[in-house]
Amino acid sequence: MTRPDDGSTSLTQLGRQVAQPANPEDATLERVPSPYQGRLYMVRFTAPEFTSLCPITGQPDFAHIVIDYVPGEWIVESKSLKLYLTSFRNHGSFHEACSLQIATTLVDLLSPVWLRIGAYWYPRGGMPIDVFWQTDEPPKGVWIADQNVPNYRGRG
Repeated sequence: MTRPDDGSTSLTQLGRQVAQPANPEDATLERVPSPYQGRLYMVRFTAPEFTSLCPITGQPDFAHIVIDYVPGEWIVESKSLKLYLTSFRNHGSFHEACSLQIATTLVDLLSPVWLRIGAYWYPRGGMPIDVFWQTDEPPKGVWIADQNVPNYRGRG
């Protein structure tokens, strides 16, 4: 995982054609300095078509993932995040493991003031498994928008 510390001059993917990483361990997740250090604001990334593989059956799993964070010194570079998230396509892992791997990788990279993930997984075996995690209580004075992802309702 790359951690450029001098801004966009050391980014390796933005503005370049880059091969899709085969798995999360091969992905290069990059960061840049927050443009508003010292101000509290929330950033949201939504991946409504996230996919991974069941580690037992190899069948595809689908999720709607929402990542909210309040930056500290760093923000994640969005192209690298997209490539990182799509690197899970051929990665076999349970829903809980995928969700927490994404969240903890971002926390380790960015050291955000606050981060939460809502991973809304579509049913496997007839039962949706949703995974929620956050670093701590949200900071006071920051508008934390609802994720507004409806619960799975099946047909009807």
